[in-house]
Amino acid sequence: VGVCLVPALAKEENREVLQQLRISWPSSSGCSAFPDTVSALKRALGRVGVCLVPALAKEENREVLQQLRISWPSSSGCSAFPDTVSALKRALGRSSCATACEQGPGTATLPEDVICKVHLKSFVEQQGLVGYDPNLDVLVVTEGKLRSLAELQQAVLQCTGSCCSILHVVNCEEEFQQQQLDLLWRILDPGAHTALQKHLVCGPVKVTNPSSPIGADQYFQLRKHQMYEASVMKYGELAQDEAWTEVIDTLTVAAIRFEMLSTAHRSQITLDLEDSSISTKGTKSGAFVMYNCARLATLFDTYQRAVEQGTYPPLPPVSELNFSCLREEGEWLLLFNYLLPFPEVLQQAAQLPAPTKGIRITANTETVCKFLIQLSMDFSSYYNRVHVLGEPFPHLFDQMFARLRLLGAVRDMFHSALATLHLPPLSQI
Repeated sequence: VGVCLVPALAKEENREVLQQLRISWPSSSGCSAFPDTVSALKRALGRVGVCLVPALAKEENREVLQQLRISWPSSSGCSAFPDTVSALKRALGRSSCATACEQGPGTATLPEDVICKVHLKSFVEQQGLVGYDPNLDVLVVTEGKLRSLAELQQAVLQCTGSCCSILHVVNCEEEFQQQQLDLLWRILDPGAHTALQKHLVCGPVKVTNPSSPIGADQYFQLRKHQMYEASVMKYGELAQDEAWTEVIDTLTVAAIRFEMLSTAHRSQITLDLEDSSISTKGTKSGAFVMYNCARLATLFDTYQRAVEQGTYPPLPPVSELNFSCLREEGEWLLLFNYLLPFPEVLQQAAQLPAPTKGIRITANTETVCKFLIQLSMDFSSYYNRVHVLGEPFPHLFDQMFARLRLLGAVRDMFHSALATLHLPPLSQI
């Protein structure tokens, strides 16, 4: 059985490290290893244009997303795309699936913006479409629905490639309504892009023992207060300065992102809003990941200060290091369970599956969060057991240098993985 190992290695020190570890790996003059693999993936993803719709009109929604460091387009609030809406109305008038809404005695009063009704069920049967809810039947078409389609149409026009795919990310409570919009668009615009529509359905978010309904902004503020209180409990009274405010904000965003994203998107998320549910050291939390990222930053800051003071010599080039000094099981675990498979983890997280016959797809949105949580647990176990910066005796330097190089790669991996979640690495907690 022939085995091809990719990516090829370009950096001399990477190749020498693997040779010292007795790992045979192909080399290349044109590509690079671990850190640049991430950049290559980003460049590859950068060739895919992404347009986010619908634009946000409500100020409070935009503020919540900004707090969570999510960049989303906003709307000016005016009636958008009048020409596109008019074109969709003309298409409705020509469609055999559309009929007038008759209002007679005993029928409910229709809203003023109702245009007509469309027979979705017969369209699904005629086209042989699969995966749609069997209860889809007649849709009452309104001006609001056409404005939603007009915004989708404009987004398609912004696609620069030869193929444009539409992915509806929708919660399970609104899946039925999104399927209605999907079918209405297929009826009014039988183009290639409407035939490529897929639905990524997210499970519900439940709150344990809610005393009253809670909105997104309240949820964020509650988690921020809890993170501040947990930090005070661990580190003592915090300075009320800009640096600590930024740390608490970052920890809050990390806690929420991991709380939401470490569960598969199709599964239910249950939020425990009690004070005891969040801490700076819970091993399943985003704060725990950020804490271990900060520990690495502190380690290298401490080493650099010691070098400046003349306690330790500067870190030698990789080619001069003796990696046979790495004998701890935890060191090999970090290499083989995390450093080597990391590019594959990123690729798996960014990749949507090939189109299927149905309309639903799944995505591995939880991959990076789970990877970082498990990495943090194994790194923390190793770091608590091993003294990386030992006594400044020359006969101990070989082992210290090898460990610093290994943990430097782990630090870079933390930073790259956190960047995919739009989280900056913390230099201190």
